Amino acid sequence: MPTFTKRLKNLIIGEGKSVHDTSVFHKLTLVAFFAWVGLGADGLSSSCYGPEEAFRALAEYPYLSIFIALGTAITIFVISASYSQIIELFPTGGGGYLVASKLLSPNVGMVAGCSLLIDYVLTITISIASGVDAIFSFLPLEWAGSKLIVGIFGVGLLIVLNLRGVKESVTVLLPIFMIFVVTHVAAIIYIFISHLGEVPAVAAKTMNDFSNAQSNLGLWGTVVLMLRAYSMGAGTYTGIEAVSNAMPILREPRVATAKSTMRYMAISLAFVAVGLMIAYALFNVHHVPGKTLNAVLFEKLTENWGSTISYSTVLVVLISEAVLLFVAAQTGFLGGPQILSNMALDRWFPTRFATFSDRLVTQNGVLLVGIAAGVMMLVTGGSVHALVVMYSINVFITFTLSQLGMVKHWTQVRKQFKGWKKKIAVNGVGLVLTSFILISVVIIKFTEGGWITLLLTGSLAMLVMSFKRHYNNTSKLLRRLDDIVLTAVDDNSIKPIKNEDLPENLRTPDRRAKTAVFLVNGFSGLGLHTLFTVMRAFDGVFKNFVFVQAGVIDAGNFKGAEEVDALKEHIAEDAEKYVNFMKHSGLYAESVCGVGTDVVNVVGELAPAIVKKFPNAIFFGGQVVFPKESIFSKWLHNYTVFAVQRKLYFEGIPVVILPVKV
Repeated sequence: MPTFTKRLKNLIIGEGKSVHDTSVFHKLTLVAFFAWVGLGADGLSSSCYGPEEAFRALAEYPYLSIFIALGTAITIFVISASYSQIIELFPTGGGGYLVASKLLSPNVGMVAGCSLLIDYVLTITISIASGVDAIFSFLPLEWAGSKLIVGIFGVGLLIVLNLRGVKESVTVLLPIFMIFVVTHVAAIIYIFISHLGEVPAVAAKTMNDFSNAQSNLGLWGTVVLMLRAYSMGAGTYTGIEAVSNAMPILREPRVATAKSTMRYMAISLAFVAVGLMIAYALFNVHHVPGKTLNAVLFEKLTENWGSTISYSTVLVVLISEAVLLFVAAQTGFLGGPQILSNMALDRWFPTRFATFSDRLVTQNGVLLVGIAAGVMMLVTGGSVHALVVMYSINVFITFTLSQLGMVKHWTQVRKQFKGWKKKIAVNGVGLVLTSFILISVVIIKFTEGGWITLLLTGSLAMLVMSFKRHYNNTSKLLRRLDDIVLTAVDDNSIKPIKNEDLPENLRTPDRRAKTAVFLVNGFSGLGLHTLFTVMRAFDGVFKNFVFVQAGVIDAGNFKGAEEVDALKEHIAEDAEKYVNFMKHSGLYAESVCGVGTDVVNVVGELAPAIVKKFPNAIFFGGQVVFPKESIFSKWLHNYTVFAVQRKLYFEGIPVVILPVKV
């Protein structure tokens, strides 16, 4: 019977999924429509705060918002087109982090990755905080003191949903997403149609606002005002890059699915953001304490519909906005763990951030970005105004580095690729545009609190550089161990031997004899050092040798059934080298392999069968001992062998851990 903890986990998060199920990849991936819901909701939901921040920054010149709206639409389509080219070049995913790492340098890629990671945390925080504001816009003002509690609860709820799985977290919120789309698109179309006859008047008011701004502020002051408004609405563009980061969760053919998702995102985002910004001006919307501009807009829009219909319509719209913002936080929960896993595979972060839970979710990544978002919510008090200042700076760092990398790539391949001019034009325009926005956003937002974001990003970059330095030093030590131990093993000693060429005692083992079972991870110096230590310390005691290797399914190889099969073949080949080496030494040996998401569980499943076959078996594992312990050593390394020892201890199976000093 499962334990109480296990039953509780299955109830809240769900039962584990099998990596051996070939249909699991199809079940976990998203078609373009669901990807639009899960990834595009970030950009689409920014209409709940991005256009508002831009509009409010224009102060008494509301009709200048038409220029901001047009600039916003152009920016959306340029960034989308440039990221479509990134998707074509990097179909396995990785987004701005991989582009900058491969096309510029690993260190530049690290900066892009850290920037995007901070941005995803802020995406979660600002989305939920803005959703809470939307809900409380319809509630009595005296209830506002509960906003922070509701925000923290929202973060916790999304953590649980994402621990269950990507698809589950998206489909749960799909109906509300569609309500938002239908209500907002219908409202914008209605507003435009009802004001068709006022086009000349709107044009006149726009020019009048421009003239007044120029008279009061001067031409340069007017430009600065518009640039500031444009930069305050820069959060609108975040989320566009999420498709290129989340390629592994998209349905095959991934590139086609990603491009369709990108089109849905660009068209819907441009339409809603531009429509709402113009609607604010047309309805002369002003800030009302405790209410969002969208709430004020829809109240004005429905004020002549009768109190019951008006109340019901505004309620539905605000609830759909609030829940859509929770859906938008999904972008952070989908993209953040993906970035973490990619950086972990490159050893910028601990490798545990690339591992899966039994739900085939990068659980540690979900928990990290979720907890970080909760902390940010507490620190800022859930203030959308404070968060929007910190928001969107980092995503433009990644945008700019990505475009720079792509421009460099098209320049390098111009002799081999005929269509390079068209490609470089798209990314070139993207580079100029995103660089301009980045510089403007940093200058305008820096003294208002933007410096906090840059400080956080710089601090994170320094931290991950120390992680990388530790892993590099560890790799050097392990290579030295490999060089020392592997010199004792030549190619002939690990060549396969035909069964008929073996003496009888090497074909059939004496199952009652003493058996040494080794936990190995590849044919390496660590495994051989452990083997040689046992043979030297227990000379002639063990007659049988069994080598156990567990293949771990992580974010790096979980891309399809073929990848899982390739992993099985690879670990079997490594384990068989040990077997061949022992047979050449005149000793009986065999190998046992398994794959899963956790080494401890895989070994725990294999061990009982081994002990049943060889009752007098003792398990051995090697653990690297570093010359100096650092504050990172215990956290950056899993020390898996100790966890295996604890697991087998409760099964009554003896496990001996041997220190391997490097």
